[in-house]
Amino acid sequence: MQYFRSVIFFISMVSTAVVFALLGLLLFPFSFETRYRFISQWARFNIWWLGVTCNLRYEIDGLENLPKDSAIVFSKHASTWETFAFQCFLPPQTWVLKQELLRVPFFGWGLAMLKPVAIDRASGRKALKQLVDRGKICLDEGRWLIIFPEGTRMAPGKMRKFGFGGAMLAEKSGHPVVPIAHNAGYFWPRLGMLKKAGVIKVRVGPVIDSKAHKASEINQMAEEWIAQAMTEITGQAEEIVERKK
Repeated sequence: MQYFRSVIFFISMVSTAVVFALLGLLLFPFSFETRYRFISQWARFNIWWLGVTCNLRYEIDGLENLPKDSAIVFSKHASTWETFAFQCFLPPQTWVLKQELLRVPFFGWGLAMLKPVAIDRASGRKALKQLVDRGKICLDEGRWLIIFPEGTRMAPGKMRKFGFGGAMLAEKSGHPVVPIAHNAGYFWPRLGMLKKAGVIKVRVGPVIDSKAHKASEINQMAEEWIAQAMTEITGQAEEIVERKK
């Protein structure tokens, strides 16, 4: 029955993505705020529908830690869930992502409307410059920037060393870093269609002052806090693994 519910959710998610993407294209002449207000309703609908169909909901601790001005979010990446859910409880935002995602029909078109920081990961140092330059523009314009410093979705219990780009952006821009941990990967795995019923736990950490720390220190503080929070949330230690060469 849970698998059947998951299929129903998936069909709805895909079909509504087409509708929102096509309608969202009509909003191209309007401001980012208008486009975001409309397109983010797709994320909000899916989080609500996930609760209805799969009985999967979430609870948050630490919302009082969120700063008033634009910030950089360093988040655990284990699922697709967080890309939806963050739009439900964080201020207007966009994401650091690989350029290839913008070429995905419908889904990529919708992403492009929200002015993401799209980078070419294969370009080496150029990618880092793209992240810093475009990220600063995003933050200075008042948008929050979501970064998954592990670079890819990790299976539950695993954690990859953080990439350096997000921390360098934080140091160069002076905007604060907000670490976020969650255990969505246990309920909405990165592989497969099955969504498990339950309550996803989200924890928002204390702000890291980028003006008072170097990039290496920012990365270390965020990584250590997220690893500890994941241990407390899941009841098991996160295993830090080296970045693939």
